[in-house]
Amino acid sequence: MSKRRWVWSLAAFLLVATGAAYLYARWTRHVEGGRDALLAGMPVDAGAVLFVDLADLRPTRFAAELFQWAPRTSSDVDAEYSQFLRDTGFDYERDLDRVALALLKRGADTLFFAVADGRFDRRKISAYALRTGTREVHGSREIFIVPLTGSNARISLTFMTETRLAIANGGDVPALLGPPAGADANEWRDRFQRLAGSPVFAVVRQDAAAGSELASRAPGGFQSPQLSTLLDQLRWITVAGKPQADTLRIVAEGECPDDQAARQLADLLSGVVLLAQAGLNGPKTRQQLDPQAREAYLEMLKSADVSRIDRGETKSVRLVFDITPRFLAAARSAPPLAAPQTPETNAPPAQTRKRSNRRQKSTD
Repeated sequence: MSKRRWVWSLAAFLLVATGAAYLYARWTRHVEGGRDALLAGMPVDAGAVLFVDLADLRPTRFAAELFQWAPRTSSDVDAEYSQFLRDTGFDYERDLDRVALALLKRGADTLFFAVADGRFDRRKISAYALRTGTREVHGSREIFIVPLTGSNARISLTFMTETRLAIANGGDVPALLGPPAGADANEWRDRFQRLAGSPVFAVVRQDAAAGSELASRAPGGFQSPQLSTLLDQLRWITVAGKPQADTLRIVAEGECPDDQAARQLADLLSGVVLLAQAGLNGPKTRQQLDPQAREAYLEMLKSADVSRIDRGETKSVRLVFDITPRFLAAARSAPPLAAPQTPETNAPPAQTRKRSNRRQKSTD
């Protein structure tokens, strides 16, 4: 090989190697800092996982409306948080980018494990933790154990990187840092990927009480024993929110054990929506409920859409509705809606049945 040709070959090799190194560095930084890596660290035995991407939410108009209507803290809490900010240099409204939180059952106790991305001053946060806590070393990991004021409870925290912090209650953070694997990990990952376009979502792996608990916390017009019973049959429940201008589009989905359960749940939800609208238009409600609150609830109910989703192996029911600034204001100032009498699950009204059948879908 001539010297000139050898030089050109070496140059080409160096160019390719440099490009490959650059792409690898960008890819690894993306994986380390992205939501996929954050969610991949959630324990597979969690009962529920909540994810919030504050970096995506902050610029939206809905977030501005939400912060405006959020309850204000007391002066004592403000003073305490101001001191925390000075001591740690961390302001969640400014410095927290995204967080994933897992809830786990350990006997009668409920544990939490959270991993957060943001801008942390490691030196200041470590010093703040050591004021009342202790430091342990597990391998290459530095763990801080901090007691909670006024109780015997404690939390543990560790820096996974300079921009990623893990925290758990009960001092269990070292045991929760192992990489998840197996069929359960694939189940969680499939649902996380399904919700990839939403900056805020929750995934609940069903147990005997999750459906009843979710139904009990629903707006009054959506509460019923029949709904609780059907929700308790669901295998997974996902709730995702995506801002659209000054509105938050909520998409809730439940995975049913079979097509019959999916049909019953879709019919029941459609009936609840219709009956809630009828109740809001009744003369008694018009007299008792503030007109602006009533219009806000009606606006939300009119946006509701119930459909069935067939993914082959899974049958799901999807409920979509919009949360508006008017609804946020009404939720703070007005009493909850009274629960309507819901239709029987095995014999839904003809109007409800027709509406549900029209909205049945066979695509994701």
